[in-house]
Amino acid sequence: MASPAHPVRRDKTHYLYLAVIVAAIAGIAVGLLAPDLGVALKPVGTAFVGLIKMMISPIIFCTIVLGVGSVTQAAKVGRVGGLAVGYFVLMSTVALAIGLVVGNLLDPGQGLALTDELRQAAEAEAAKGGESDTVAFLLGIIPTTLVSAFTEGQVLQTLLVALLAGFALQAMGDKATPILTGIGHIQRLVFRILAMIMWAAPVGAFGAMAAVVGATGIDALRSLAVIMFGFYATCVLFVAGVLGPLLWLVARIGLLSLFRYLGREFLLILSTSSSESALPRLIAKMEHLGVSRPVVGITVPTGYSFNLDGTAIYLTMATLFIASATGSPLALGEQISLLVFMIIASKGAAGVTGAGLATLAGGLQSHRPDLVDGVGLIVGIDRFMSEARALTNFAGNAVATVLIGTWTKEFDAERAGEVLAGRIPFDESTLVDDHAPAEPRELERDAVT
Repeated sequence: MASPAHPVRRDKTHYLYLAVIVAAIAGIAVGLLAPDLGVALKPVGTAFVGLIKMMISPIIFCTIVLGVGSVTQAAKVGRVGGLAVGYFVLMSTVALAIGLVVGNLLDPGQGLALTDELRQAAEAEAAKGGESDTVAFLLGIIPTTLVSAFTEGQVLQTLLVALLAGFALQAMGDKATPILTGIGHIQRLVFRILAMIMWAAPVGAFGAMAAVVGATGIDALRSLAVIMFGFYATCVLFVAGVLGPLLWLVARIGLLSLFRYLGREFLLILSTSSSESALPRLIAKMEHLGVSRPVVGITVPTGYSFNLDGTAIYLTMATLFIASATGSPLALGEQISLLVFMIIASKGAAGVTGAGLATLAGGLQSHRPDLVDGVGLIVGIDRFMSEARALTNFAGNAVATVLIGTWTKEFDAERAGEVLAGRIPFDESTLVDDHAPAEPRELERDAVT
């Protein structure tokens, strides 16, 4: 009976998302009916973006430090952990590439000219970037002091400090455990503050939508619709065109049959807009399906931090949209470096409301500060994109668990066929798998080494 209590705790976010939708609609109405008033409301959206920017450095520091530690722990469990991390990196790269291709083909922000001052700021920042050379850029990554990166809001400096801290903690071995535990508590505090800030999202969405619609008219709505439905289509393309064939080739399991088996979990994610809400059920159901317990215990939690396929696509398309909408399109090299940074910075933030916006703002702040104000454009539709993002992340982790179980010969294919056919039902009342597949001694030896 523990599982039903989990989504109940998150149920308050339904009111937040409903308020964001209503506020976005109200902002559109104000922008269309009173354009001058809409443009005057721009500082409201800018203030919300400022609150998000305030949280960038602590979020990146905590997630990177803990993320580096998670990779090390995963690598210690032998071939399963190494294979899982390698697969996650590959799939994130594929998702990133698909998002780049589709985003550049759609160019959803084309023709959406924002306010003159934002365009001028973009041009000034681009000119400033052209004057600086590579050496100056690299030297600028080094902070003056260990803590100045946090006080000055320099994201790349924060990333450097976080990586150094993460590797230093790795070298400390068991002595680093209390420090990592403390950083974990700080991360929870930071995300709790972020959750509080997200309750201001309706106000931010109202101001941002009113301003952009007031300045550009119906073109803004058209561009937002293009990016939203383009994002849905890209997620479907990735799941059906990459994950589906891979699942069939490796495990001889149909994607639709696996998704039917996980139907309740998909509905739970759809209602909470977070893949984290289905984590306990995914672990139980993968064991029931026939994947050995060690493989599930390694792959699923690691995947929730490092296999964020939907997040990769979201960050890609949102970045391209903002850059195009501000009249400052990114070169291919800029796109790749910026998005790789975002993917690294997002590790460990899965399931946290507002983490996607914070990562998006952090990436833009580090590479193109002139584009950060454009994050306000995404606030009004982030709820809808968040659902598709969470569903894609969950689908990717479910498929990854079956694939890694098959590759390591820790997957009972015959049992999986019986389970997917409905002849061995899952116990929804206890979420406990009585089958408890035997844990092969070979895998246990790998975990020890």
